[in-house]
Parts: sequence; structure tokens; C-alpha cells
Amino acid sequence: MRTPALIAPQPSPAHRYGHAPARLLLWAGACALAFALCASSARGASAPLRSAAPSSPAPSASGTAGAQNASSDPTPAAVQQALEAAINGPQRTPAYKKRDKYRHPLATLEFFGIRPNMRVVEVLPGGGWYTEILAPFLHAHGQLIEATSPVAGTSGYAHRSALYYKHKLAADPAVYGRVRLEPFELPNYLHLGAPDSADMVVTFNNMHDLMFENVHHEVTPIFLEKFLRSAYHVLKPGGILGIAGHRCAPATPLPTCFPMARLPQAFVIHEAEAAGFKLGGTSEALANPKDPRNVPVFFLPPTLADKTAAARRHYAAIGYADAYLLKFIKPAD
Repeated sequence: MRTPALIAPQPSPAHRYGHAPARLLLWAGACALAFALCASSARGASAPLRSAAPSSPAPSASGTAGAQNASSDPTPAAVQQALEAAINGPQRTPAYKKRDKYRHPLATLEFFGIRPNMRVVEVLPGGGWYTEILAPFLHAHGQLIEATSPVAGTSGYAHRSALYYKHKLAADPAVYGRVRLEPFELPNYLHLGAPDSADMVVTFNNMHDLMFENVHHEVTPIFLEKFLRSAYHVLKPGGILGIAGHRCAPATPLPTCFPMARLPQAFVIHEAEAAGFKLGGTSEALANPKDPRNVPVFFLPPTLADKTAAARRHYAAIGYADAYLLKFIKPAD
């Protein structure tokens, strides 16, 4: 989800960690090893990406990382090592890293099938939670493109978020110096790049931001549809669209889901398939059976918007909002 307010830029890793250069070399070496492994296989960055066909669902009651009903090609050990190095690297904001036990970045990115030589577009990065992982992982041999609100021409929340994000990247050029920004401004400009130019498009907890409610309280997926068409346009044949989003209970009307920052999983799948994508699989790595799925996401951690002590205890005990992971493939033909 987006960062709720402007936050002062974090100090650079060299100031936060006494041995940052060594740690940076660690993940750089891991990425180099992963790239060598990928280059030696038949699956290069320019080759069509493949995914196993979905199998029957296997929901996880606990939401642990292992449950999914379709898989990417098995993650090579060196790629997993490179991902772990980026996840545990000194560039991570400590408050962000505390959320790993809920957001499961390793399981999520392995499920999507990310590789260090890919060209990846992240849409609406917010405060850069995943940018801190994707940037070092792709730094040496891939490309990270961040589709986010521009500083110029925006105001209010969008301007504060864009300014914070720009400062974040500028404060650590060793990690973020190769990240490219692509203007992405709701509702008018949802361009993601040149046709057939990206291996992967990912977005995390933003699907509700792409919905629209008019003055008559009619909720439509007009911007969601435009985003999906744009993602289809920018991806190479065989490219991957990876979506993480907060789940609403099945059959809940959209006008009820939307204010809670949730969408039904089946609805998102339907919209993506209508845009031309094929479902490559779903994962329950982010499932939370404690979440009743009928309260606003912002009541739950990490926001805990209801500040009364009893409510905070209640919602903290529930944990993060129940979420789906969806992997879509742009057909190669």
C-alpha cells in the first residue's frame, strides 16, 4: 500500500550499518553467481518466460510460504541465495524488515519466478518496501523500472509520496543508481513502457487504488482495466504479471470491498483474463485465516488506524490482512 505521509529520507546504509560495504559486496556477489547460473541455462532474459500450468488449489491454513497451487520453474539455488542476500541486505529499512514475517518476500518473488537478468516494472511502489529488495537483486544484470507518481505536476498526497520516494533513491546511489523512474499518474497516464520490452510487471497491495467510485457511489474497474492493458502491452510474449492484493470475502459486492482497500480474488482474475492474460497460478503464501475480511485493511497492522487501546490489541492479534498472490502470463502466441 502507499505510504500514508511524507517521511524524512532514511540515512544511507553506510551510516546505519558499520559493515555496509562488506554486506553490499555479499549481495552483489550472490547476484553475480545467480546471473552466471541463469546465463548457463536455456532461460535468458530475452527468451520467452515459461510457467507451469495451474494445478488444483492447495490453500494454506497458516499462510506459510510453501503453499501454492502452481509454480514457476524451480528456483535455482544461486538465485535463491541472491534473493536472500537482497532481503537481508543493509539497504533494508529496519521497520520494513520487521514485516517480512507477514509479507514473505522470498516466497512471493520465487512464486513470480523472478530472475536477476530480467527487466522488471514495479507499479506504484509507495514507500519502496519492495524497491529495497528488487533494486539490489537486479542491479548488476537486470533492470528495475519504477512506475510511480512524478514530483512535478502533482499535489497533496501524490506529491508528498513522490518527493519522499525520490529522496529515498537519491540518498543511496550505490543501491538505487540504476533504477529508472517511469511516470505513472492516475487517472490519466498509465503508460508502463515500450511494447514487448519487459519480462515482468509486479504490483503489491495496489489493486484497490486502480478502482474508481463516482459521485453516485458506483464503483467501476475503469483504471484497473487500463492498467492491465498497459501491463499486457509492455510485457514480452511469455512475460509475467505478478499481483499481490488484499482479499475480500467471495461474493462481496465491489462497493463494499473498495472502501476497505480489498477486492475479491475471483474478480481480479476475471479482469486480468479479460485483458488477455492467462492465469499461471495462485499462492496462499500471504493468506491469513484470522482476518475476517470484512474490516478495512487500515485497521490492521501495520497502520492500526483505530487508536483506542482495545481496538489496537484486537487488530494487532489478527495480524496483516489476508492477501492473494496471482501470477499471470502473456501468451507467447
